[in-house]
Amino acid sequence: MTETPSILFVCLGNICRSPLAEAALRAEAEKAGLDLLVDSAGTGDWHVGSPPDRRAQAVALRHGIDISGYRGRQVTAEDFRRFTHVFALDADNLHNLKRIRPADGTASLQLLMDMVPGREGSGVTDPYFGDEAGFDVTWDDVTRAAKAIVTRLSD
Repeated sequence: MTETPSILFVCLGNICRSPLAEAALRAEAEKAGLDLLVDSAGTGDWHVGSPPDRRAQAVALRHGIDISGYRGRQVTAEDFRRFTHVFALDADNLHNLKRIRPADGTASLQLLMDMVPGREGSGVTDPYFGDEAGFDVTWDDVTRAAKAIVTRLSD
């Protein structure tokens, strides 16, 4: 029996990019009938227990997904044993994840946009300090990555 793929998305605060990535992958996996465990976390602890940014909630809702029940949490060493894949949403978070990854961590670790042909090595831009349009760009990026993940896991 093969292990159910389990995917963790990690950004800085877990209120913008990573919850949107979580929502996008849940939606794409459901469309494809793919059984996945999906979660998100942040490397920082500022927003633990907080709902996603209202602008992130709005963009997800425009795409038919309610993320108002999501709550921010901080990534832990155990996440590297619990999940099969950990995706950082930018290079800074990838660096921090490499630093905290335990020696016995079994999850693969990479940038999320490495999954999208032509976007390898790039990060998902943090929309937090911008306007609502930035959240649309983030949604487009994480949706493209979610589709690529589903395609790869379905092969």
